[in-house]
Amino acid sequence: MITLIGTNLAQKGLEFVHCGGASPCQRCRFKNTCIDTLEDGRIYLITEVKDTQHPCPIHEGGKVKVVVVEKSPIKALIDSKIAFEGSNILFNPIECDNGCLDQDLCAPEGLYEGDRCKIIKNLGKSQFKCSDGTDLSLVLLEVF
Repeated sequence: MITLIGTNLAQKGLEFVHCGGASPCQRCRFKNTCIDTLEDGRIYLITEVKDTQHPCPIHEGGKVKVVVVEKSPIKALIDSKIAFEGSNILFNPIECDNGCLDQDLCAPEGLYEGDRCKIIKNLGKSQFKCSDGTDLSLVLLEVF
């Protein structure tokens, strides 16, 4: 999908979290292309940077570039019983209050409860077991 990003940030391979538009964006003629195509809270990966630039009062330097983005794959821990490459799952974050080191992978940024995801790759079993005894696997998920 096409969007706009500050010229200083427009680099192939850059990942960013879309946090919505600022108040001046609501009146901008580029709003439909710039922010309306993106979902708040999602992580995007820039796959191509175009030469086209447009003025923007929000970004440093006062300009934005046209970029092609896609939703970025996200690493997450899920129950090993459902961690099969190529399968589709409904993401359910693992919620606990144990303060374990893997908490950022149990409920990673960019994923929401009920998201439909495809398991792109199973990266192996986690060295940690969930406090409820569940075996966890680290996977790479693609939201669709």
